[in-house]
Amino acid sequence: MRIGDGLKGKRVLITQSETFMGPVLEQAFAEHGALVIGVPGPLEAPGAAEDAVRRAGRVDVLIANLGVPAPSTRAHEVGDDEWRHVFANLVDPLPRLARAVLPGMIERRAGKIVVMGSATALRGQKRTSTYAAARGAQLSWARAVGVEVAPSNVHVNLIAQNFVENPTYYGPEVQALPAFQERLKREVPVGRLARPEEDALFAVFLASTEVEFFAGAAIPFAGGWA
Repeated sequence: MRIGDGLKGKRVLITQSETFMGPVLEQAFAEHGALVIGVPGPLEAPGAAEDAVRRAGRVDVLIANLGVPAPSTRAHEVGDDEWRHVFANLVDPLPRLARAVLPGMIERRAGKIVVMGSATALRGQKRTSTYAAARGAQLSWARAVGVEVAPSNVHVNLIAQNFVENPTYYGPEVQALPAFQERLKREVPVGRLARPEEDALFAVFLASTEVEFFAGAAIPFAGGWA
C-alpha cells in the first residue's frame, strides 16, 4: 500500500482554497482520490467557519490553509487594527473550525487536521511581530489540541513552512527581486524555494491513514531555514 491510498473517497475540506497553498493542495488531494471541498475566501467573520463545515457535511480531513499578507511594521508602531486583522484571519478560525469538525471526528474515532502554518513562529525576524505572534498562536494551538484528541484517534499537526513558492508570499514578483534571491542564497541552506507540490504532498502524507503516529507536531518545512 502506498502512502495516500487511504485518502480515496475521503472528504477533505480545504480553507482559503483559492489562495496561499489552496490550489495545489486541492490538486494533490484530488490526485489521491479524495473528494475535495474547497472553501474560498477568508473565514474572519464569526460563523463563517461553522457555516463552511455545515455546507460541506461530513469532514474526514480538514486542511486549515489560512494566509494573509505579512505586515512589516516595526514593533512599537503596530496598531490595534493590524493586530486584530492578522489574528482574525490566521488564529480565530481555528477554534471555530474545531467546534465544527472535531465532535464528528471524535465520535467516529477517525480524523485528520493539518494546519498550514509558518516557520516564522520558530525563528525571530525583524519587523514581523504581528505575523510571527499569530503564526506562533497557530503552532501552540496545534500542539495543544493534537495531544488532547490523539487518544480519540484524531490527529492534529502543523506544517511550519517558509520559502515555499505560493502566490500569497513568494509569487513571481517577489522571486524577481535581486535582494530576495540574495536572501535565498544567504539564509536557506538548500538554496532554493520549495516547489508548491512538495509542500502539498507533505500535507497528503500527514493526512493519510497510513501515517498515524504524529500528534501535536509542528514540523519545519523550510529548507533548513528553521
